[in-house]
Amino acid sequence: MNETQKVGSGGKRTPDSRYNELKHMLEGRRREMQAEVQGRMRDVRTEGAWGGKLNEVLDAVESSEADIQEEIEFALIQMKSETLNKINDALARLDQGDYGNCFECGEEIAEKRLRALPFAVRCKDCEEAKEVVEQRERHLAARRGATSLFFDM
Repeated sequence: MNETQKVGSGGKRTPDSRYNELKHMLEGRRREMQAEVQGRMRDVRTEGAWGGKLNEVLDAVESSEADIQEEIEFALIQMKSETLNKINDALARLDQGDYGNCFECGEEIAEKRLRALPFAVRCKDCEEAKEVVEQRERHLAARRGATSLFFDM
């Protein structure tokens, strides 16, 4: 890509300006996500397994609640880490020139969609079509599972 050419004839954005905007947006989201993951991990370490109640004796209910809260915190950290990995993958695709185009149809993914979901790999229409197919497959699998119940008797 030619970094010097930002706006083409007629004031239209060039691929270079779109690349720069997308890179800036992805890097900003990556910084936000890294800060969130690091902050949550720091909070978990600081509070410990029982929400900062290390010197207190917990009854069974409090212990159970602390365990559930800890599992939720770890699940959130894992989800944020997975999102961070997806953003890093998106940055790699951007550098390779593959970012921002739909894996299915090859069309440009709308900037509005990329801002909402920066690691999107499909345009809205292709993603919806994929979801319909997956939903149909789940429905058929559930029906097969339900019919197999009758054959097991």
